Amino acid sequence: MRDDIILKCSECGEENYITTRNKKKHPEKYEIKKYCSVCRKMTVHKEKK
Repeated sequence: MRDDIILKCSECGEENYITTRNKKKHPEKYEIKKYCSVCRKMTVHKEKK
């Protein structure tokens, strides 16, 4: 039931990470603070559509 999702930097738009989540237990969009190598700082990464 886990689906692969791509995380996209909210500042530069770079797609940096691939992860999985259970869509039944967590139907809302995934959002987490991670390091962006393009921005060279910690930024909010959101699930790509």
